Amino acid sequence: MDSNLFFKGLVLGFSIAAPVGPIGVLCIRRTLREGRVSGLVSGLGAATADGFYGFVAGFGLTVVSDLLVEQQTWLALLGGIYLCYLGVKTFRSEPARVSADVENKSPWGAYFSTLFLTLTNPATILSFVAIFASLGLVTNDGSYASAIALVLGVFLGSGLWWLSLSSVVSFFRDRFDAHTLIWVNRLAGVILVGYGFLAFFTLFQRLG
Repeated sequence: MDSNLFFKGLVLGFSIAAPVGPIGVLCIRRTLREGRVSGLVSGLGAATADGFYGFVAGFGLTVVSDLLVEQQTWLALLGGIYLCYLGVKTFRSEPARVSADVENKSPWGAYFSTLFLTLTNPATILSFVAIFASLGLVTNDGSYASAIALVLGVFLGSGLWWLSLSSVVSFFRDRFDAHTLIWVNRLAGVILVGYGFLAFFTLFQRLG
């Protein structure tokens, strides 16, 4: 395994995941409401999508990347609708009052929701393609070992960010009472709907 490429992928994965967008808001809110595991699993859904896009960019799969770019209108529309749905649902939700309610929740819903949201964000694949190309990291020469090292680094770097975020938020979780969590839900809901409308606005600008 190429340790140099692995390290570059690690840094890139961490850096791309770090800006707090809708996925970060979801991770924070779920950590506060349901615990660190739910927040971490939510982040790992995003890390999986980052790894997939890193795979596409790293292996130079132009057919896949071109298809994703061509379908970015529909992807942005689906992502915007889902963000608005999650925002309204989050705004209206009550904080968990019984620990057993939290423990019985399946982590799969949290994982797949963030996986879907990240995959429907066309900016993600464009970011990876641009960064990989500018750094000369795109693999077209059949060097699969190097590409795998790069993709693995991206996934672990992204996962490291979500582990760090969920751990920090979980540390402060006990300091939030039920009344505060209600306002956290409302604020998170408004932010998520805002991101949804931002996606629509960007889409309409592109179509205009």
